[in-house]
Amino acid sequence: MNILRVDHLGVSFGQTPVFQEVSFELNEGDWLMMIGPNGSGKSTLVRAISGAVPYSGSISYLDGDIRRLRPGELARNIGILAQNHYVGYAFTVREVVRLGRYAYKRENGDPEGEPRIQRALELTGMDVLADKSVLHLSGGELQRVFLAQLFAQDPRVLILDEPTNHLDLIYQKQVFDLVSQWRREPGRAVISVVHDLSLARAYGTQALLLYEKRALAQGSMDRVFDPACLNAAYGMDVAAWMRTTMDDVFVLSRLP
Repeated sequence: MNILRVDHLGVSFGQTPVFQEVSFELNEGDWLMMIGPNGSGKSTLVRAISGAVPYSGSISYLDGDIRRLRPGELARNIGILAQNHYVGYAFTVREVVRLGRYAYKRENGDPEGEPRIQRALELTGMDVLADKSVLHLSGGELQRVFLAQLFAQDPRVLILDEPTNHLDLIYQKQVFDLVSQWRREPGRAVISVVHDLSLARAYGTQALLLYEKRALAQGSMDRVFDPACLNAAYGMDVAAWMRTTMDDVFVLSRLP
């Protein structure tokens, strides 16, 4: 089932194009990894899908123009996890997660809300900290709180903009494993902006490589991760670099 379709998408700031003519489809069960060097337009593409910046071309959600969705409808169908979260209030973990149900508030309440909130807390392992202030959490815990908020929101599509940026390896794995588990439910799909190519390769089902204001490669992981494509985009021998870093990790692990 096709969930999201992007056709000939372009974004410009004034007379300066960020990217042009980007097209892709997102189907049920997909995890699309957006990769590319800094400044290639990955985060801007995410902002276009969320309606945060104007664009040319079209974005269709379930065969309808996404611009026709009202804000509440958009929030019930597409959830976004940003790179960084500024928290300056002493809400508890549960209160922050409960904000994910805001788009479902109606005159008769939200009967599914509390069960989904509890499930999201349990899924992310934050149920044991549900009554703790978010001001006292580590970076990894805070990221899991906002991921739980998205799970409580229960959209069809998750859009993750560098979801594990600045997190330790264990938290990176936890977040990606949680999203992978969430994605397996029927009718769901994920888009991630990722700098770590190893994570993208390990979890993605397809990829989009942005370079010089266009899509340099897209499709299956094998196609996009072809050395010629990666080397052209990053200006280096990517495979050799990744092998070197892994060899260094192996050597360090054997030190007394």
